[in-house]
Amino acid sequence: MKTQLLFALFTVLSMVATSQAEDSTDGKVPVILFIAGDSTAASYDNKEQQGWGGVLQEYFEVNKVRIDNRARGGRSSRTFMTEGHWQKLITDVNAGDIVVIQFGHNDASPVNDSTRARGSLPGLGEESRQIDNMLTGEPEVVYTFGHYIQKMIDEVKQKQARPILISLTVRNLWQNNRIERGSGEYGAWLHSLAATNGIDYIDLTNEAADIFEHLGKELTDSIYEKDYAHFNETGAHIHARTIVNWVKGLRPTLPSDSYSALGQDVASNHWAFLRLPVIQDKQKPTLFLVGDSTVRNGTADGSNGEWGWGSFLADYLASIPVNVVNRAIGGFSSRTYITGNHWHKSLNMMRPGDYVAIQFGHNDASPVNDTRRARGSLDGIDSQDQTVFNLLTGQQETVYSYGHYLRQYISAAKAKGVTPIVITPVPRKLWSSDSNTIQRDQSKYPKWATSVAESAGVPVVDLFGLVANQYDRLGITAVEALFADKHTHTSQSGAQLNAQIAAEQLSQYLMQ
Repeated sequence: MKTQLLFALFTVLSMVATSQAEDSTDGKVPVILFIAGDSTAASYDNKEQQGWGGVLQEYFEVNKVRIDNRARGGRSSRTFMTEGHWQKLITDVNAGDIVVIQFGHNDASPVNDSTRARGSLPGLGEESRQIDNMLTGEPEVVYTFGHYIQKMIDEVKQKQARPILISLTVRNLWQNNRIERGSGEYGAWLHSLAATNGIDYIDLTNEAADIFEHLGKELTDSIYEKDYAHFNETGAHIHARTIVNWVKGLRPTLPSDSYSALGQDVASNHWAFLRLPVIQDKQKPTLFLVGDSTVRNGTADGSNGEWGWGSFLADYLASIPVNVVNRAIGGFSSRTYITGNHWHKSLNMMRPGDYVAIQFGHNDASPVNDTRRARGSLDGIDSQDQTVFNLLTGQQETVYSYGHYLRQYISAAKAKGVTPIVITPVPRKLWSSDSNTIQRDQSKYPKWATSVAESAGVPVVDLFGLVANQYDRLGITAVEALFADKHTHTSQSGAQLNAQIAAEQLSQYLMQ
């Protein structure tokens, strides 16, 4: 019944939207949001097949944000350029406009054949191939997917406009009750390009997959009426609403009056600006990291000189065939990472055979209930709880102990066939008053984390103790350079030290 109501909701929204995106003007020039993409974004006069770009205007006030959908069916990043579609688009872009770019579905096609000749070379490098194009009859140098997307990014920036990369729409392909989360590695390549260029990235693939898995295969089949790649108008709204949800969480974001009544109804993904990573190589198992700012600080770009150790972990695990996906978010506790839905999103990405390293504690000692963050968990590892009226969310909530939340992570991971590894929180730079050693009693969380892991029979890495011992050996002066603030957040060299220590311990579990 719940999924049927949700399906009906999207249908009603589609009908309502038609009357709410009326053209009006207040004398100001609207921001133009251009779309470069393929058939999954293109506009169609066909309810059985509709791209998300065909309904996106319904979520914006046309006098504030005007959608200019240049997506074309059948195009890849390469042919969108070679056929001149990109040049026409970029010619019309002005400073302050937005250009969203989504390709990949057709880039895996043959590089050269007599039907479409649209494939790009895989990867992000500068490899190229000289061909005599069998379709056009002309010589052509074919480049990598990354080459074409990077050229688009560069030209948007040259226009002083804003590029946004969007991962692929979901294909209706299922295995073991899980829908495919992206064709090939295009989503990961787009994420890498966004991170390298410091631009926005929207993870449409995983967000939409979560929705379809909630709806279930039978209902999803009714949305993909034509084939497994193309959806109907309801599917277009599901993808469009997801994009709007992410746009609202980017920084800077659009003014609130940019949205129509339908757009106002879409919640904001407040953490979209973080560009949280995705799986890079689907052929390898993945080590997920969940935790706080000591694992991943901010947007993981060294802002204020602060880095989390998870940003460098992959460097020290390079000899092990494993992806490292750092989904830690600053400011969260073991409690709020769950209640904020971040654990659910990370868990949905995991596959049997993966690993998840769990490190919380720094923020669990915060107030249980206040108007600022309301993130604290109850002390200890027992099963006590406390019901509060959350002053931040305005909702009633039952708050549990730190140990309870850790057990929740462990049991959920095991149920997925994922190996949980508990990590004790890294130490703060707090020295004992009578000696040149790090205070060992600065926190109870390392002991609690170890106790929970041992009781659950899962691996535990005492990063607190190992790093504290290393700080003792280095001494006060040397350790000072390992921190970017008073005592909590490490500098790049400090994060690299912690990552090296963590990698040495984690490798013994990843090699099994």
